[in-house]
Amino acid sequence: VQLQASGGGLVQAGGSLRLSCAASGRTFSSYAMNWFRQAPGKEREFVAAISWSGGRTYYADSVKGRFTISRDGAKNTVYLQMNSLKPEDTAVYYCAADPSGRVGVGRLYAMEYWGKGTQVTVSS
Repeated sequence: VQLQASGGGLVQAGGSLRLSCAASGRTFSSYAMNWFRQAPGKEREFVAAISWSGGRTYYADSVKGRFTISRDGAKNTVYLQMNSLKPEDTAVYYCAADPSGRVGVGRLYAMEYWGKGTQVTVSS
């Protein structure tokens, strides 16, 4: 089983990036897919979650209205569209899969699978 995150990079404040998380190795139809991030010296924090069906989403208050999580079932891929980026969005971003299917504030301990992170750097 593999979650492969990609799409990070360096962008100026106010810019946009789209992260991708390609899932393989099993069926994720009952899982909730999550994005987390971890800035230097800080704890890993929840960003957004989506049901595999795509019908339910949830966002951290800090990104609500700026980030959009979505998924393409045919490609087994989850996306995080990040607009109006701020320097405080700088972090390593991780995708993760929760087998409970719960869509809410993601709980680190509940994630069964994690992808390797992708670095997002927002310059001021």
